[in-house]
Amino acid sequence: MDRYGEMVRAKTSTGALAPASAEIYARDVVTFAALAGAERVLDDLTGEDVDEVLLRFARKPDERRRARRVESGGAPLQSAASQARFRRSVSAFFRHAVVAGWVQLNPMDAVTVRPKQRGGLRAERRALTVEQAEGLLGAARDLAEEPAAARRRRDQRTELRDGLIVLLLAAVGPRVSELTAANAEDFFVNGGTRYWRIFGKGGRTRDVPLPRPVAEVLDAYLADGRTLLDRGREPKALLLSWRGRRLARGDVQGVIDRVLERVEPVRRRSVTPHGLRHTTATHLLAAATDMDAVRRVLGHADLSTLGRYRDELPGELEAAMRVHPLLGPVEGRRG
Repeated sequence: MDRYGEMVRAKTSTGALAPASAEIYARDVVTFAALAGAERVLDDLTGEDVDEVLLRFARKPDERRRARRVESGGAPLQSAASQARFRRSVSAFFRHAVVAGWVQLNPMDAVTVRPKQRGGLRAERRALTVEQAEGLLGAARDLAEEPAAARRRRDQRTELRDGLIVLLLAAVGPRVSELTAANAEDFFVNGGTRYWRIFGKGGRTRDVPLPRPVAEVLDAYLADGRTLLDRGREPKALLLSWRGRRLARGDVQGVIDRVLERVEPVRRRSVTPHGLRHTTATHLLAAATDMDAVRRVLGHADLSTLGRYRDELPGELEAAMRVHPLLGPVEGRRG
């Protein structure tokens, strides 16, 4: 497992693998080894053994989110998406193990356990509805505009930062790795419009214009909020912890949860950073925004990928048929 981890991390230096992806692969195989048993001989593992590991992972508590659906026993379990990702990581490991001669046969060929809804949407919608998204964005803007007297200790003020994080995730839809890797210098003005130069997968970059409300919070954060958090440890990082370190990917969910607590219950629904990426795609496409423009905002190489990020919205089919392009508005027409 250690040798495999070294190999996947080495791929980042050639650009064959993104650093975040390499860390996920390395982390998952370490988890696999722990669940299988460190004393086990790799070549002795059968498909049945791997099935058992996959089931153990599915039952493994997920500590990343507090608002996870709870099964019997009271422990928040791994989502279908996490199970599918773990299975893909294990499969990639064994493909390499066959080529490297570590195993004679690939046990994945005999594996029968597969996560529910593999490759599809979770049972719970990923994208927020308009009302839910507006509630979250409104809470984020209110937090960013909160008077200084209502804030925490001066050296730990993170309100502007938290508001900015949610606004960027919901309005622009970056990957969480792109958000936490952003530097202050990646934001620039061109023709009076604020842009974010996002460094994405495969070494691709994209310049995304920021909506005016997001740009205003960004400017306020750069002028005030970030200065309060700056300890000179991460001079380039956009998002800093109150200790002055670059914000970690695992901290972003906590930020979203804190902002969600400010949303009125009727419009509140738990969501992940990736769920906010789905929200961006869903509502831009529902508003008839050009598909290629949405692709460029999200940083996809292919238009076909957008299909995975598009959730159905309540009432959208009815609304579309009421304004049919060939018939015009239905209301007021006689049969």
